Amino acid sequence: MKALILVGGFGTRLRPLTFSKPKPLVDFANMPMIFHQIEALAKIGVTDVVLAVNYQPKTMVDAMHEVEAKYNVKIHFSIESEPLGTAGPIALAREILGKGDSPFFVLNSDVICEFPFEEMIAFHKSHGGEGTLMTTPVDDPTKYGVVVLKEGTKQIDRFVEKPKEYVGNHINAGIYIFNPSMINRIQPKPMSIEKEVFPYMARDGQLFAMPLRGFWADVGQPKDFLTGSALYLESIHQKAPETLKTGDDIVGNVLVAASAKIGLKCKIGPNVVLGPNVVIGDGVRLSNAVLMEGSIVRDNALVRDSIVGWQSSVGKWSRLENVTVLGEDVHIADEVYINGACVLPHKSVAANILEPKIVM
Repeated sequence: MKALILVGGFGTRLRPLTFSKPKPLVDFANMPMIFHQIEALAKIGVTDVVLAVNYQPKTMVDAMHEVEAKYNVKIHFSIESEPLGTAGPIALAREILGKGDSPFFVLNSDVICEFPFEEMIAFHKSHGGEGTLMTTPVDDPTKYGVVVLKEGTKQIDRFVEKPKEYVGNHINAGIYIFNPSMINRIQPKPMSIEKEVFPYMARDGQLFAMPLRGFWADVGQPKDFLTGSALYLESIHQKAPETLKTGDDIVGNVLVAASAKIGLKCKIGPNVVLGPNVVIGDGVRLSNAVLMEGSIVRDNALVRDSIVGWQSSVGKWSRLENVTVLGEDVHIADEVYINGACVLPHKSVAANILEPKIVM
């Protein structure tokens, strides 16, 4: 089987982290985001993965050598000379995806879930249609495009964008499986699969929906990245709790890389990820936080609802909260309070930031 992952463009929503790495290579739960998807695809027998890339392609190419060896898959690159949207890359990769008669997967690169691909294949084959779209329920459907089914079936009838009246609460989860014939609906030019392909597949009775069980998160911006991390940690807690950190200083779900070091009299958690070679001083308080590889939090500091980028440091008695994001190699001085700031890479901050802002 084959798959296409829409790697996308500049990752502007996840800046400042994406100033240092393409979004799919940003660490999520101590593994590059895209590795989670490729690992899950490889487990169900996908042998060829196409990455649709239009930003920092060399960085992606270099990183994929490790992936091919680790998961025994062939990585193909479909380099876009211009952004082709969410549909155009499928046509551009026709020679690979359209070979043979096996269905192929398409994934958005910033979606994290439990990836029930085997169940999805079985469902797709059972209905005989041209495509299957995975859906997920949301609390407030007025913010999204809602998938409406034909009554009593799993066949998609139509899509309603940001409905003012309730028509359902399931939205597109960004994971699909298609028959190769679907490629004939797309041209290798900028096209939106949501607006220029799916409505016509639904009109022809060829598009079906499979509700996703378990958690789902679009982790393409910092607030959602933190929410997705918490959901992912809870999923680990349910399935493999032995992989999470425990101890007197640990509260709730905490994932700690083997090389990370934690000082004395700390309180770590809930919902914390510590990357490789992270160093936590004494008396530190962390909650709902992600600390990337090589970062340091010095004695008695607090990091809450925030992300600390690679090789960055937080000074003694400092406090980060309200979705503060430090890019790579950012250094916060001692006794500094930061409230919701986005600090670009290679900066030093020595004064309080009382209101959310971008530090350039």
